[in-house]
Amino acid sequence: MTWLSFSHLSIVAAALSLILHLAAGFGLGLLYFQSLWRNAQFLAAGGGLTTVVVLGLARFILLGGFLALVSLEGARPLLATALGTLVARRAVMRRVG
Repeated sequence: MTWLSFSHLSIVAAALSLILHLAAGFGLGLLYFQSLWRNAQFLAAGGGLTTVVVLGLARFILLGGFLALVSLEGARPLLATALGTLVARRAVMRRVG
């Protein structure tokens, strides 16, 4: 077991940790999907393809790196973070139509 192990936490601490992971996933998901929307608008307005590709790669690396770091804590924190990201996707899609 590593020091990041989730199994040594009390029930209250584990619940709080999952809530914080959900919130972090939601925040990162908002950033990811709002920037995806802006990227699509930029491309549709005739923006440069190189800029769009670089921003897309940066967005993907940021989300992938964050989820990879969270995966070191175990399955429950990773699933909570991924759920927060999916909830953020729904919120952004609802807002932009």
